[in-house]
Amino acid sequence: MKYILALDQGTTSSRSIIFDKTGRIKAMAQKEFPQIFPKPGWVEHDPEAIWKTQLATAKAALRKAKLTAKQIAAIGITNQRETTLLWDRETGRPIHHAIVWQDRRTAKDCDRLKAAGHAPAIRRKTGLVIDAYFSATKIAWLLKHVKGARALARQGRLAFGTIDTWLIWKLTGGTMHVTDASNASRTMLYNLRTGDWDAELLKLFKVPRSVLPEVRGSSEVLGETNLLGGITPIAGIAGDQQAALFGQCCTRPGMVKNTYGTGCFMLMQTGPKPIVSKNNLLSTVAWRIGGRTEFALEGSIFIAGAVTQWLRDGLGFFKNATEIEKLAASVKDNGDVYLVPAFAGLGAPHWDQHARGVLCGLTRGATKAHIARAALEGIAYQVRDVLAAMEADAGLRLKELRVDGGASANNLLMQFQSDLLNVPVVRPRVTETTALGAAYLAGLAVGYWQSKTDIAQQWQQDRRFAPQMKPTTRRTLVAGWDKALNRAKDWED
Repeated sequence: MKYILALDQGTTSSRSIIFDKTGRIKAMAQKEFPQIFPKPGWVEHDPEAIWKTQLATAKAALRKAKLTAKQIAAIGITNQRETTLLWDRETGRPIHHAIVWQDRRTAKDCDRLKAAGHAPAIRRKTGLVIDAYFSATKIAWLLKHVKGARALARQGRLAFGTIDTWLIWKLTGGTMHVTDASNASRTMLYNLRTGDWDAELLKLFKVPRSVLPEVRGSSEVLGETNLLGGITPIAGIAGDQQAALFGQCCTRPGMVKNTYGTGCFMLMQTGPKPIVSKNNLLSTVAWRIGGRTEFALEGSIFIAGAVTQWLRDGLGFFKNATEIEKLAASVKDNGDVYLVPAFAGLGAPHWDQHARGVLCGLTRGATKAHIARAALEGIAYQVRDVLAAMEADAGLRLKELRVDGGASANNLLMQFQSDLLNVPVVRPRVTETTALGAAYLAGLAVGYWQSKTDIAQQWQQDRRFAPQMKPTTRRTLVAGWDKALNRAKDWED
């Protein structure tokens, strides 16, 4: 019996999950790693901490499952996207901490690019809006501010990677510098139509092509590693949200999933051609399999589950994140309290880099429970805003929303989400769909699974949440949210 190992490298933790042929979890290991906040709005990670925790969890998962490397048919990798690091090819050492996707240090650089009129060309080529979220301005910042970085780049010694690229470099002992099309499409340097790095954008951002990885497919044998006690092929890569779309078996145009992780990410599969959004959504590569690229429309919300972490760690509301549901359910409604978690600006469909978090509607009667409920509801309102934009772009009404990610286990949140959208919300039996998607992509490449149709038959529903809210209640709540949202916008000068 053989298995697939998925490395799921997230924003706050590294995880490794072993799946069997039915898509069920055989074993899992997880380790958190530190978040680094050097200045307000800045977020960094130590790349070596990412690598050490990821390797440790892979070994731990094998131990738990009582398996050897010989019993792993392939490794699939999925990763937090846009997070940017540069390292010296000769020493293998990063020249700076990784700049995380949530980091806002390049917001003013983005404002200058917009003022100079570059937004339409960037949108046309990459499917993205100009925002500090993406990798391009982060690379430019590192090249400009890290002493000696430009000189190393001129010598051909500097390598850029998103986290997938860094992990593969480490797994292969520095012999492979690659990424896949889904991750490349998040850099703001990749042309969706040519399927390669764009020379004009590289010139605009002053990024030498020599630092960039080779762009490969999302499901193909890329190389192998001997770090797990035997030789194991690395056969799948996808950015976390695209992996979740694949793991949810949303392989037909019009299918939609929403992942409730640190952030919240809604993707609609759109087929072999990118849809140009008229409502501030992103066009992105979903995956490239067998030379065929498929695309997705995406709405990115920067803060979702992270608001629960903030209530736990920043305000000490509870000791365990799962306690939020019980606390929020102890009151019958939000008591007119709204929390807009714009801690890192607002993503889709608002794209306000200068928005900040706001807690509105407080009275003497407001309690921790009301704030906890407002925090959960704030996630759901953001999802509603994205879905409205997605339906307008695609010209269709959603039939159901498939959900996954840590916060999808919160029944109170899922019921409120269904009520707010007036659409059924469906949670699958296996909610670790990000890792499962990476496993599916790797397994397809080595013949462990034969086809996407084979995989689609494995998807099973755990619970379906049907809308129960009265339209008048929904309208009142949304009006309150819109007022709170307007107060959060354009907060920082």
